[in-house]
Amino acid sequence: MAGFGEPGVTAVDAAGLTVGIVAARWHGDLTDHMVDRAVAAAEACGARSVVARVAGSVELPVVAQAMARRYDVVVALGVVIRGATAHFDYVCQSVTEGLTRVALDEGKPVAHGVLTVETIEQARDRAGLPGSAEDKGWAATVAALDAALAIRNLDAATTHRVGFA
Repeated sequence: MAGFGEPGVTAVDAAGLTVGIVAARWHGDLTDHMVDRAVAAAEACGARSVVARVAGSVELPVVAQAMARRYDVVVALGVVIRGATAHFDYVCQSVTEGLTRVALDEGKPVAHGVLTVETIEQARDRAGLPGSAEDKGWAATVAALDAALAIRNLDAATTHRVGFA
């Protein structure tokens, strides 16, 4: 967490959109709260949400892809904490590359709300708990909805082209 530069995450008007939220069950005390915050953000934005759970973060991209084919945006949530082996690096890389690929292949916003941290304390500080510095479930959801609205605005602008043919 850089601690600076965040643009501020306020609700957007996303009425009529549906958010697919997929979350890992690892560190369930944190991911459950992040899911609750993501659902609350979708509601605050006027969007509907659908939640699916998977075993771990590596499983997030494949379910995110299935959701991207059905819903307007996807939010992937999880917690990966560095351990004593290289497993952390492999998980984080595959999740990040997988979610990015889903977004680009499907042309849908896919928010990367997976906490990749050194300690459980860092995860708690990002999970949107009372006193947390960040609320990744909320922020990821609003960011994904905001991106969907930007795409919608691009699509609308395409129908009103001006210039030379």
